[in-house]
Amino acid sequence: MAYEEFQKKHKEVQPVVAICYDFDKTLSPDDMQAQGFIQSVGYDVADFWTDSNGLATNNAMDQNLAYMYMMKAKSAGKVLFTKQQLTEYGAKVQLFPGVDGWFERIRAYGKKKGVIVEHYIISSGLKEMIEGTSVAQAGAFECIYASSFYYDDNNVAVWPAQVVNFTNKTQFLFRIEKGVLDINDAAVNESFSPEDVRVPFRNMVYIGDSDTDIPCMKLVNTYGGHSIGVYNGDTNDKTKVYKMMRDGRIKYFAPADYSEGTELDALVKAIIDRTAANEALEALHYQCKRERIAADKESSDEDREKTDLIIELENSSSFAGTHSVISKLLKIDSWTNEQKDTLFEIALRNSQVLYILGDSDVSRFYQKLLSNTRNLSEAAQKIKDAIGAHQ
Repeated sequence: MAYEEFQKKHKEVQPVVAICYDFDKTLSPDDMQAQGFIQSVGYDVADFWTDSNGLATNNAMDQNLAYMYMMKAKSAGKVLFTKQQLTEYGAKVQLFPGVDGWFERIRAYGKKKGVIVEHYIISSGLKEMIEGTSVAQAGAFECIYASSFYYDDNNVAVWPAQVVNFTNKTQFLFRIEKGVLDINDAAVNESFSPEDVRVPFRNMVYIGDSDTDIPCMKLVNTYGGHSIGVYNGDTNDKTKVYKMMRDGRIKYFAPADYSEGTELDALVKAIIDRTAANEALEALHYQCKRERIAADKESSDEDREKTDLIIELENSSSFAGTHSVISKLLKIDSWTNEQKDTLFEIALRNSQVLYILGDSDVSRFYQKLLSNTRNLSEAAQKIKDAIGAHQ
């Protein structure tokens, strides 16, 4: 399939903040499968995960593929294993306090600050169940990346269509970065210049709860984004977030309470505030960069070389550096009057030049400039006098 057949998101005029969430124990207090489905197939929750992980270990199998196989196998003859049924189980999934109103409220806050906020799910749980939750049904998420099934003509799950584990979660961050959201769109491998990236990593927030989120957290942190560890406020068990903080995986942690006025609410709003200010500076930087590129196109290589050498001489902070620049300047024979005036001014202002005007190379360069200057400026006359004093 050609790249152009996929829907892509393009860079916006306003900055975009992408908030990416794990699901189980991040937005919900427990694994989604443990909130009705496992019980419906006659399993104790702990026994189901013991058998599932054992299946993975004994068969060199991905743990997510193992639980998907267990779900399908153990539902046989007990419950319908259809997309509709899985979605209905998702509708029963419990959410942490404040989650229901969180996504729209944070989008509205971003809009007030001139920032577009988008919410994404990156989860090893089941996409069908997540799609059944009240928040997904209300359109909370820009995209849901999660494990999912392929269904036959009767809408019965027959095979894994997508498996998301902790190591391949990071690919979705790159898709979000470039606006290439379809999982089959190979345009994610194309090169983008920094100013054309839709969501720079510095504008990404990753919220998770455990080791399975570490690769995403590390990637976001490395490129200047924000990683947040959450924990269940009812148990107040901070063991995991302490470890993630100790290992440098997260920048912040807070209880998984998404209500207005909570720690998490204040933290994410502060990140949005910072993004708004930072992106104004980034926009100015790219504006200056574009202007410089336009100016370069209008000047020759020789003019740019002269300008660079003048700046290098002006910034010289050692006698050795000054001698090095002078050796390059001596190779140039033609200077405009404006450039010559600048070179004379530099010799007066920069002590690293002024103090060695009597050195043969420096003296020779400035005498060459003076010999080709008809009307000496005040600065040029002072340089002429200074060179004469050394002779």
